[in-house]
Amino acid sequence: MNLPNTLTLARIFLVPLLVAALVQDPTTYRALGWSFGPKTLALLFFLVAAFTDLLDGYLARKWRQVTTLGTLLDPVADKLLISAALIALVEIKAVPAWMAILIIARDFAISGLRNIASTEGYVIPASDLGKSKMALQVAGVGFTMLGTEWTVAAPIGVATMWAALVFTLVSAVDYVRHFWTKIDVSIKQRRRNELLLLERTRRRAA
Repeated sequence: MNLPNTLTLARIFLVPLLVAALVQDPTTYRALGWSFGPKTLALLFFLVAAFTDLLDGYLARKWRQVTTLGTLLDPVADKLLISAALIALVEIKAVPAWMAILIIARDFAISGLRNIASTEGYVIPASDLGKSKMALQVAGVGFTMLGTEWTVAAPIGVATMWAALVFTLVSAVDYVRHFWTKIDVSIKQRRRNELLLLERTRRRAA
């Protein structure tokens, strides 16, 4: 177990702490002379988790510690983090349920398409739209959490969540286009090979 994989696992373990803090009844914590509420604590958990997402990938590439476990766990951890945060925000009525459903459904649907493509021998890499989508989702969730404690940040949270939704849908269309292109080519090539094999069989039989 290397450090990048440990950071990825830490991100997963932070998810229940984030949800528990976000849906907790209002209370006040004090630490180092600073008073804060549970939603601020949830925001802290979320920011730490988001930072590990950047750090584990950077370290894995820098130290050449990219592993199969890390490759599998990293997208799972990302989806758990964003999905859990959105569901908790819906619970406290900070994000509309339909918006959370669209974002979560898109992420799982695209993961399914990428898995299907991989079984056909194709890899659909993360696009710039997809990376922008993830960055906007993190910003949207973060500012929305901040807005639950400081109303001045609420409009920023609304704006970034709408931007995240737009990029989520646009990137989904882009992924589907790449998926269809790859799979369509694969199906046509397979059919062509089947016809060639059938023709050869006929010639041998003749």
